[in-house]
Amino acid sequence: MQNPKTREQIENLLRNGRNKELRDRLCRRLTFGTAGLRSAMGAGFCRINDLTVIQSTQGMYKYLEKCFSDFKQRGFVIGYDTRGQATSRCSSPRLAKLTAAVLLAKGVPVYLFSKYVPTPFVPYAVHQLRAVAGVMITASHNRKEDNGYKVYWENGAQITSPHDKEILKCIEECVEPWDDSWNENLVDSSPLTRDPLQQICASYMEDLKKICYYRELNTKTNLKFVHTSFHGVGHDYVQLAFQAFGFQPPIPVPEQKDPDPDFSTVKCPNPEEGESVLELSLRLAEKEGARVVVATDPDADRLAVAELQENGRWKVFTGNELAALFGWWMFTCWKENCSKDTDVKNVYMLATTVSSKILKAIAHKEGFHFEDTLPGFKWIGGRVKELLDSGKEVLFAFEESIGFMCGTSVLEKDGVSAAVVIAEMAVYLDTKSQTLAHQLMDIYKIYGYHISRTSYFLCYDPPTIKRIFERLRNYGSPNSYPVSCGVYSILDVRDVTTGYDSSQPNKKSVLPVSKNSQMITFTFQNGCVATLRTSGTEPKIKYYAEMCALPEQRCFLCIEFLSVCILILKFTQQSNRSGKMHKFRFDSSQGRNQHDAPSHLGFGS
Repeated sequence: MQNPKTREQIENLLRNGRNKELRDRLCRRLTFGTAGLRSAMGAGFCRINDLTVIQSTQGMYKYLEKCFSDFKQRGFVIGYDTRGQATSRCSSPRLAKLTAAVLLAKGVPVYLFSKYVPTPFVPYAVHQLRAVAGVMITASHNRKEDNGYKVYWENGAQITSPHDKEILKCIEECVEPWDDSWNENLVDSSPLTRDPLQQICASYMEDLKKICYYRELNTKTNLKFVHTSFHGVGHDYVQLAFQAFGFQPPIPVPEQKDPDPDFSTVKCPNPEEGESVLELSLRLAEKEGARVVVATDPDADRLAVAELQENGRWKVFTGNELAALFGWWMFTCWKENCSKDTDVKNVYMLATTVSSKILKAIAHKEGFHFEDTLPGFKWIGGRVKELLDSGKEVLFAFEESIGFMCGTSVLEKDGVSAAVVIAEMAVYLDTKSQTLAHQLMDIYKIYGYHISRTSYFLCYDPPTIKRIFERLRNYGSPNSYPVSCGVYSILDVRDVTTGYDSSQPNKKSVLPVSKNSQMITFTFQNGCVATLRTSGTEPKIKYYAEMCALPEQRCFLCIEFLSVCILILKFTQQSNRSGKMHKFRFDSSQGRNQHDAPSHLGFGS
């Protein structure tokens, strides 16, 4: 262990007799989750640090060497965000250099960005440069203590099974650092180091213009936009993207535009939390007379949007609401610009299975195809590539946690492109005396109302989480799921952890089995669909619920849906007889109403 800071952490734990924490840190190894390797920075094999990044890259090298005979001709892409931690000397730039050192020492050309970049730049660069793979050092919107190692395959999408499992095997086979793996100075001395920043940034901005449909309106608009980058990487790139679309630059939030690994102005660097973390940008917008606020998360792959309403209040759109707007917009623009002989049946949109089915409703009425995938953009990216390779056209894809893919230049959620697309949409609607909120209601009137709510429990004890889901799988008796939730009957159950789906003739899930994560979906007799799942990046049990109805059913739907949501909360609580839930959030507007629950919840059967 050549990092004196992490060595000191281990020595202090040993000296102070903190054996349990020592075991926790040294007896568990990082595993691939929804978004690669992600954990707290610090000493230990289950944390992100110099050694675990070196080990992971050595495993990557061994696996890629097996998979690609031309590995040393095509090279590898490395990007990084602005995270850092003084107490462990673990910063994203340093970890990126160590990643590069491992590969350079083995004669692999490395495309290492000379400056922090948005996460989408890495998969974009992998595809553009024909590299075999790439890594982004980031923990996205996680707390400041975390960092991560996000892996992309040659197709420009996040890795899925079996690659993740095979890489882990290779990591286990070469945990001893090789000669020069610690030598971060190789980045400066090796002729194999290349900086793709200028080429990739210019190419990305040019490709962005493919989804710009109203440049002339953009250049003339009086609408103002405020942008916050949440102390992350987004400021420079969103400014360039607005320029590419013909806009005046958005007004930056001065306190948040520059990188700050401490995220000093927000409790949580996640714009998904809504108005509670958007306060500075909303106040600036009011001062500047801007009607729309766009917020990119610290690695700029997600986008939050707020709009000032006629009553003087701000509406912070949910991910599902934004998806309705994006889906409508991308299809409308496609329809107006496609040739007469273009077949709409060749067009696709995608969403993760826990996201709103609004795109499905639009697809049903307009004639294009809709598909859903397992949660996580790694599943969307891979499926989009398959569709493109088979000659299909994909317009849009999303996940409800404010992740959007407009077009297919990047097979990943992308907050930079989403920011300018929503800005152009707002400008177009403004010429029709419409707002984003008005248009959302028009979409529901045409395609049916879709009401959804998401919430979560924070739980830091994996055995408790496992006990909750096993209880649901053995609710009344062994191998039996609940048949009702309060007064609401459950029609079907799908459990992708075990591969069970009661709605299918063979009782097998159509979605791939995902044994490493917990996810159960309940379809109620009244049409409500609710999913409980574990997060792949945070200590959360998430739940998602949605009801869909025709416009004339709106009032009935709202009353029914809220009743079901409340019962789902109780239902989840009852599934944990004795575990500890440290904090609970039930939130209809992404972060506005957060409150603590008792530390010990007395759950019955």
